[in-house]
Amino acid sequence: MRTTALLVEEPGGDFTFAEVELDEPREDEVLVRIVATGLCHTDLTVPTMLPQEMLPTVVGHEGTGVVEKVGAAVSGIEVGDHVVLSFRSCRACGPCEAGDVGYCEQSLLLNYMGMRPDGSTTMKRADGDHAGSTVFGNFFGQSSLARHALAYADNCVVVDKALDLTRLAPFACGFQTGAGTVLNVLDPATDESIVVFGAGAVGLAAVAVARGLGVETVVVVDPVAARRAVAEGYGAVTIDPTETDAGSVEDRVKALTAGGASYAIDTTAIADVVLQAQRSLRSRGMLVALGLGAAEYRIDAIDLLQSGKIVRSSIEGEADPLVTIPQLIALREAGRFDVDHLVATYPFERIADAVADSKSGRVVKPVLVWGE
Repeated sequence: MRTTALLVEEPGGDFTFAEVELDEPREDEVLVRIVATGLCHTDLTVPTMLPQEMLPTVVGHEGTGVVEKVGAAVSGIEVGDHVVLSFRSCRACGPCEAGDVGYCEQSLLLNYMGMRPDGSTTMKRADGDHAGSTVFGNFFGQSSLARHALAYADNCVVVDKALDLTRLAPFACGFQTGAGTVLNVLDPATDESIVVFGAGAVGLAAVAVARGLGVETVVVVDPVAARRAVAEGYGAVTIDPTETDAGSVEDRVKALTAGGASYAIDTTAIADVVLQAQRSLRSRGMLVALGLGAAEYRIDAIDLLQSGKIVRSSIEGEADPLVTIPQLIALREAGRFDVDHLVATYPFERIADAVADSKSGRVVKPVLVWGE
């Protein structure tokens, strides 16, 4: 079928609109008419890393929409269902069978290689001099920066049709990662403390769910005043790391958390900030590094070896989308995961504005919406 997609045609290039021919769904695939797609940091960074031979490509991995066709081998999904599209997993390897679907042995192939596991691609150009040429896609099993996407049973989460799909798009990755880290990795008691470095979509989702769970002491470190204000709206205490005359960030966190935070979450991927996060912990505290960007981090080995601290990472907050997304929606409906106000919507035609506003910090979570 012919549809419209946003292409990246060269490493680090801008998004451009193009007409493409999208394959009809195979027996294990689901055709979804996209209603909205969240714009994630990964959508901006991955195309800068791809070689030219894997371009043009269509990214987008926080899609929501309405099912239009279902392959014969797909069960539990019907035409007309409303779905949130998340990351893929094979559901058959050791990690998947253990419930650790974020660590699927086929994750690279299923989510990042721009093609199906058998090497076939799902799209071709349908316009101009490039008609018939290959377009890479299948990004996170969806490539949802497009009017239509092919997805799969393992990454389609059916949701109540009464829910606003524009607000649910970030649940597919950004909100799932931040909130999932608190729910699945930290599992904090209400009298423990959490410090979050970086008040973007991932960090604020962590703050929102922590406060929704009743965690009393949540500290947020971010240089952007507007984002600190959002965090304060949840009842978090905030620190401006640029105020050097107030003491080191680590000392200020320790003063607010009775000697050190129980848990730290880094969403910045800035090496010096990760080091601050480690040093902000109490003995035997845990740091979870979520940011993507820095090739290396510096760890204070003496602090680590003398304190029993844990420094680890997490993929998607240890979430299984088929479990965690419904869980987060239920918390949202119960008023314990208040994230709707973090979303700023843009028509797809304003993709450049959404990218600029995201990079500048003007908005927390841009979501692109197709018009009729």
